[in-house]
Amino acid sequence: MARLKGRGISAVNYPTGMNLGGDPSQALIHATTTGSFVITLSSVDLGQGLKTEMAQIRAETLGVPVDTVRVDTADTDTGPHCMGTFASRGTHRIGNAIIMAAKEARSVMLDVAAEELEVDPADLVTDGKGNVHVKGSPEKSVAVLNVALAAHFKYGKTISGRGIFMKPKSDVVPETGEMNPDSAQAHACTVAEVEVDDETGEVAVLKLTNAYEIGRAMNPAMAQQQIVGGAWMGMSHALYETTAPYYPAPDHSPRDFSGYLMPGTLEMPEIESVVLEMPSANGPYGVKGIGEMTANSPIPAIVNAIYHACGVRVDSLPVTPEKILRGLDAIAARSAT
Repeated sequence: MARLKGRGISAVNYPTGMNLGGDPSQALIHATTTGSFVITLSSVDLGQGLKTEMAQIRAETLGVPVDTVRVDTADTDTGPHCMGTFASRGTHRIGNAIIMAAKEARSVMLDVAAEELEVDPADLVTDGKGNVHVKGSPEKSVAVLNVALAAHFKYGKTISGRGIFMKPKSDVVPETGEMNPDSAQAHACTVAEVEVDDETGEVAVLKLTNAYEIGRAMNPAMAQQQIVGGAWMGMSHALYETTAPYYPAPDHSPRDFSGYLMPGTLEMPEIESVVLEMPSANGPYGVKGIGEMTANSPIPAIVNAIYHACGVRVDSLPVTPEKILRGLDAIAARSAT
């Protein structure tokens, strides 16, 4: 019996968005009478932090505090159109739409503030703290709250904006197969360190070291959280998850999640990650997509590490103890001949 250690590496690139008729998403923004802003979307936050990032993008573009923003993910009957939360497109597509909507709303806000301050709108800036003031003269200012009140009750204007981001559909060139299928390419690399028990076939993932190039980390803490969550999912796909372990015979498939294999907290390895920022040309503030990619690179890295540790090359997932033991038996049989 021996515990064999190995190291494996993998690198992936992942597209942001898809080529589905332009893959559009829309956003609507309006100010309330209290000076706060509501973003209305049909885009669903699946737990990846979409609402937080959309509020940040809108606050940055309008120049107001992020805590004055509420994101309303309505539904497909009442909200503006969105293609969906998939293809790591959310922050890129919806963020661009929000920037467009916020710029339109900001223009109205500055027009009303200019009326109140009796200056030209081009001479005004926002301070990010809830005020609009004259460039170089912060003492000559008006609160966004008062601008909103004046817009509603004095000037009869709506501080609102509409935005839609759509990448023109790219048709395939018949002669060459050339096309432009996405909006950006994010990149990742994972180094996995594992330990394989050659008596039981069990694998322990000891450490995952990751590097992710994601354009720009709009929220660094959430980017790190997505990397950790993706590492767990990748490890789970690599070693545990399957709905039918003896496919096509369903006799021993899990009937519910209580019988569905996934790693627990004790199986989590040490995770070390770095985020590299190389802003994209067309993403909101340079953003690319990170979401799904975080579960991709750990899988081949772990499989390669297993091969490095014990010489067994497994080409189907999950890499179960049975597959490793059969591989070790095959290696021993070849050595004996």
